[in-house]
Amino acid sequence: MYFYTLMGFSCENHVKVFKHFDSRQSAESNTPATKLRIFISIRLTMEKYRIEVFTGDYALSGTINYIYIRLIGTDNSTEPQLLNTHSFNKGEKHELSVECQSSLGTLLLVELTSKKYFIPDMWFCSKLIVTTPKGTQHHFPCYRWLDNNNKIILRDAVALLKNQETMKKLLNQRQENLEQKCKVIRWRKYLSGIPMIIDASTTSELPPEAQFTRTKNMSFKGNSTIVFTELMLETWRHLSDVWNNLEELQHLFQCHDNTTFDYVKDHWDSDEFFGYQLLNGLNPMMIQRCSELPLNFPVTDDMVNFSLKNEMKNGNIFLCDYKSLNGLVGNVVNNRQQYVAAPLCLLFSTAEKKLIPIAIQLMQDPGESNPIFLPTDSKWDWLLAKTFVRNADFYEHELNFHLLRTHLLGEVFTIATLRNLPSAHPLFKLLIPHTRYNLHINVMARDRLISSNGVLAKYSAIGSDGIIKFLQNATASLTYSSLCLPDDIMERGVKNIPNYYYRDDGLDLWNVITKFVQRVIVHYYLNDADVEGDSELQNWIKEIQNGFMGNASPGIPQSLNKVDELVKFVTMVIFTVSAQHAAVNNGQFEFGGWMPNFPSTIRQPPPTRKGATTEQTFMDAMPDVNTTVNILSVLYTLSIKSSDHYPLGYYPEELFDDSGPRQAFADFKTDLDRLTAKFEKRNQNLNLPYTYLSPQNVDNSVAI
Repeated sequence: MYFYTLMGFSCENHVKVFKHFDSRQSAESNTPATKLRIFISIRLTMEKYRIEVFTGDYALSGTINYIYIRLIGTDNSTEPQLLNTHSFNKGEKHELSVECQSSLGTLLLVELTSKKYFIPDMWFCSKLIVTTPKGTQHHFPCYRWLDNNNKIILRDAVALLKNQETMKKLLNQRQENLEQKCKVIRWRKYLSGIPMIIDASTTSELPPEAQFTRTKNMSFKGNSTIVFTELMLETWRHLSDVWNNLEELQHLFQCHDNTTFDYVKDHWDSDEFFGYQLLNGLNPMMIQRCSELPLNFPVTDDMVNFSLKNEMKNGNIFLCDYKSLNGLVGNVVNNRQQYVAAPLCLLFSTAEKKLIPIAIQLMQDPGESNPIFLPTDSKWDWLLAKTFVRNADFYEHELNFHLLRTHLLGEVFTIATLRNLPSAHPLFKLLIPHTRYNLHINVMARDRLISSNGVLAKYSAIGSDGIIKFLQNATASLTYSSLCLPDDIMERGVKNIPNYYYRDDGLDLWNVITKFVQRVIVHYYLNDADVEGDSELQNWIKEIQNGFMGNASPGIPQSLNKVDELVKFVTMVIFTVSAQHAAVNNGQFEFGGWMPNFPSTIRQPPPTRKGATTEQTFMDAMPDVNTTVNILSVLYTLSIKSSDHYPLGYYPEELFDDSGPRQAFADFKTDLDRLTAKFEKRNQNLNLPYTYLSPQNVDNSVAI
C-alpha cells in the first residue's frame, strides 16, 4: 500500500483498483506484473488538479483536523480526498494535488469537510485556487471557519445574478446556500416599534464568521478591563459623592494626553464652541435651518436684539429641537432622582462665520415657569441652560444617531444580506465586507449598554424604560431621506452654513462611494429590467423594509426597479455603516471625556425662574462621581481604534474575479487617498482639525 501511495494514488483509488482486480477471472490477470501494468495504465489516464490552499492569518486559524476535498464538475465529481497530511498553519499556503480517473468537465464547485483528528478544532480557510489539467485557474473564495464534521460548498469568484445561471447544479447550490444561512441567521423581534435583531442572546450563538476574531475579542475585553487603570479612574469608580467644583474634574485625566480632549476642556463653556459642536461634534445631525419660529418657542426680537424675520429670511437662524425627549420621566441613579429636559435651542450664524446660541427654552410647553434663557442672563443661568441642551444631545446622539441609525440599521442590513443574497451574488460580494463584526458588537451593546442592567440604563437620566420609549419615537420618525446625506442636507436647510466640515467631508465621501458602487452595479445590471427581475434583490429589500420596524414603513422602498435607485440605496447602506458610524462614534471620548460638556444625566430639575443658579447649584446638577467614571469608561472603550482596523476601501478578501469590479475597487482606493490628502490640507489651517471622516479613520463596518 505504501508503494501505491508513493505512486500518487489516493485511498479511494486503491479501493477502486482492487475492485477492478477482483472482477478479473483469470489467474494471469492477478499476477503482480499485470497488476502493476494496470496501475500504470490508470495512472497515465488520470486527470490531475493542482490545489493551492490558503489558511487565514487570524490567531488560531490553523488546524490539525482532517480536511477532505471533493471537486464537482459539469460531468463528474471526485470522491472526498484527504487534503492535508499534516496541520494547516496560520497564514500559510499549501500546494497539493487531487486526481480523478475521468474528466470532471467544467469545474463548478469545491466541497470541503472537516473531521476531528484528536480534539475539537476549527480552521479558517481564506481561499482555494484550483488549476485544472488544462491549466485553467479557478479562484474559490471561502473566508469562513470550518468546525468539526462541518461541510461547506464553495463557488468560484465569478459573480452572477440568478437569471444568468445556466447550470442546474449552480442554481441548486445557490438555493442551498441561502437555506443553510437562513437556518443560522434568523430574525427576532426586539421590542415593539424598534428594528428587528439577530436571534442570538450571546455572542457565542452567532455563526463563527460573525464573531470577533480571537485577537479582537481578547483586545476588546482587555480594553474594557484596563480602561479604569489606564485613565486612573479605579479609585473613583465606586464613589457616589458629588463633585464639589470643576477643578476636581481636572484630576481625573492628568495622565491623558489628547489635543482635541484638551481643546474641549478649555472651550466647553464658550458659546462659539457650543455652536461648533452642533456642526462638527459628536452629533452634527440635529441642527436645521429655521425659517419660522415654532409656536411653542416665543423668542422675540427684543430678546436677541435684531430682526429675527430678516435673519431667518437671510438663512442665518438655525434650530435644534429635542422634542423627542418630551414626556420622559427621569431615572433614579444612586438612590437620587434624575431629570430630563426637552429643550429648544435657537442659533445664529454671524457675519464672522461663527454659529452661536441665542435662546434656549428647556421644556416644550412655554409659560412663566419655563423661561427662555439668553446669553445676557447670569453666567450660571446661561451655562446651566446650555448644559441641559448638551445632556439632551447625549441621548439623541447615543440612542438615535449612534445606536439606532448606525448599529441597529446596520444589523438589519447585515441580516437581510446574509439571508437573501447567495455568495455568488455581486451585491453579496460588494456588501459583505461592510457587515464585519456588526452582529457581535450589537449583541454586546444590548447586553452591556441598554439592557436593564446596562451602563446607559443605570447611569443616565433616561433609564431603561426611557431608552425603550425614546428608541420607539426615534424609529417612528426615521425617514429614508434622512439616511441619504445629500437629501438630508437639503431637507435640514444646512447647505450653506459655513465651517460645516461634517457636511463637506461627508458629501465628498458620499460621492466617492456612489461612483464606486455605480461602477460595480452597472457591470452586472445592464438595465432597469435586470434590477426589477432580480428576485433575490427584491427579497433582500423587502426584508430590509420589514426589519426596520416589523410593521409600518419609514420610507424605505419596498422594491427597487431602476439601476439608479439601486445605486443610491447601496450607497446609503455603505455610507451608514462606515462614514456615518465613524462621524458619530470615533470622537466620543474626545468630546465627551470632559463630563460637563456631555453629561449623561442631570440631578436637578430644569429651573423655573432666572437668577436662581449659582456655581454650587450648577455642580449639584452634575452627575455624581461614579456615574461620571462609569460613563467615561464606555466612551473611552468605544473610541479606541480596533486592533484589526479595516479602513474604508481596504478589502483583503478577494471575492470578485471580474476585471471590471476589481478595477473599481482599485480606483475607489485611489479616490479615498485623494480625499485624505484634501482633508489633511484643510485641517492644517484649523485650530481644531476635523478628522473623523478622513478615510483612514473610517471603518468599513460597524465594528465597535
